[in-house]
Amino acid sequence: MDIITQLQDQLDEMAMLAVNTFGTLQRDVPTDRLSNSYSDPLNSNPKPEDDSKPQVQGQPGAPPPPPPTAQVQAQAQPPAYNLSEQPKAMSHALVLAAKKFDALVAALPLSSEEDQVKRIQELQAENEVVGLELQKQLEAAERELKQVEVLFNEATDNCINFKKLD
Repeated sequence: MDIITQLQDQLDEMAMLAVNTFGTLQRDVPTDRLSNSYSDPLNSNPKPEDDSKPQVQGQPGAPPPPPPTAQVQAQAQPPAYNLSEQPKAMSHALVLAAKKFDALVAALPLSSEEDQVKRIQELQAENEVVGLELQKQLEAAERELKQVEVLFNEATDNCINFKKLD
């Protein structure tokens, strides 16, 4: 596989990794409120602080009720995903793909414009030589085809004439 094809394949891989990384980050990012003054569209209660506090009336002078335990609070919130590992792995894969792309670019031969023009002229001359050779082979094949057609026609004519004599 030539270096240009490898570069194209590596660029395709980098684009796929980037799109998948960004898509995964968008999909898995936890929601965050812009401001506490906005209501939560997923919560039917417009004042969340009213639900979180128990409505227990205490005796005057009595100590306030104890705060809810961490166990009760953990049950109220959905389990958090370990989002820190997947983006790191995807970012690492993207960096490795970029490094491989850079290595392929570095492997490209450096040449001036004059060298490139000279190489193009050499390739065109080589192409002309090969084209003439192919043209000669085509003409030889056409001559051979004509000879085979003549021999085939003679053979069929002889077979037909031979059968008529019987």
